[in-house]
Amino acid sequence: MISSLHRPTLAKVDLSAISSNIEQIQAHLAQGVMTYAVVKANAYGHGAVAVSSHVQPIVDGFCVSNIDEGIELRQSGIRKPILVLGVVLPNEVSLARDYRLTLTVASLDWLAKAQGQGLDLSNLTVHIKIDSGMGRIGVRSSAQANQLIAGLRAAGAYVQGIFTHFATADEADDHKFQEQLAFFQNLLAELDDCPEIVHASNSATSLWHSDGIFNAVRLGIVIYGLNPSGQVLELPYTVQPALSLESALIHVKRLPAGNDIGYGATYTSAEDEWIGTLPIGYADGWTRDMQGFEVLVNGQRCPIVGRVSMDQITIKLNQAYPLGTKVTLIGENGDSSISATDVAEKRRTINYEVLCLLSDRIPREYE
Repeated sequence: MISSLHRPTLAKVDLSAISSNIEQIQAHLAQGVMTYAVVKANAYGHGAVAVSSHVQPIVDGFCVSNIDEGIELRQSGIRKPILVLGVVLPNEVSLARDYRLTLTVASLDWLAKAQGQGLDLSNLTVHIKIDSGMGRIGVRSSAQANQLIAGLRAAGAYVQGIFTHFATADEADDHKFQEQLAFFQNLLAELDDCPEIVHASNSATSLWHSDGIFNAVRLGIVIYGLNPSGQVLELPYTVQPALSLESALIHVKRLPAGNDIGYGATYTSAEDEWIGTLPIGYADGWTRDMQGFEVLVNGQRCPIVGRVSMDQITIKLNQAYPLGTKVTLIGENGDSSISATDVAEKRRTINYEVLCLLSDRIPREYE
């Protein structure tokens, strides 16, 4: 999808806020704990190449979702370790090795398939994934983990790390978290030869569960300045949101009372109203359920009226404004602000999804 550079809708990304957030978190970690910056999904919509290039001097490595995301970083000049968190099928091993990507191995079936294909695993770096209760990927016992580690090493692979992922680290009730932590700790104690890097801490664990920090952390949403729990748990220290989303008025008209707006005629003006149009819609990630939410114009909250279209939304203005007037959808405008978490609350989802849905049609401008 091509970026729409010639319309006044853009996302501004403050790279210094991201690096400051990382340093803030590192200041609260024990000495020697490694930091992996999670830049999957285009760095949660912030731009993986730009973010990784900026923070590379202050982190120990990066985490991505799949092999293509890793290749993109290597081709852009990223030199530090890159861990692919998702499962890559064995037929891609040579590609991972060529680009010096660390793969996640999550099952004995994976090893059997690689051996069945006669693949050479020498010089391949891997981390073992443990399913401590998330139920997605990973082995479920120390016996399986020991067998997998031994088999990979016998095949020539470098088993560098072992990790798990917590399902409820961002919730007030820590019962499930403690169950998973105990499972992982017990499994580690039963390993014949534990890999050197052990990590279980995502953003939420790093913030609220110091007992879940081993010798490396994977920092995701928090480095972009957002609370992993939404509004459930209070952040222990301040981080700065790095992304703002702006557009501008491209059409303004006074609409008489009794006139309909948008597909389905879901809004009818109750009186003479000033209506403004913005060049952003659901194809940009500003989804249809945002009808009834607000944007900021001149520091004032203006409701979105009528259905969100593919390319446009309409807003009710408190007065006439000139074409080109800035409109803020996420960020600060005057004395008012709207956060990605506010948008998520409207959508009944999480701030992660709000950012990841911002499409490539929206240009990113870096500060």
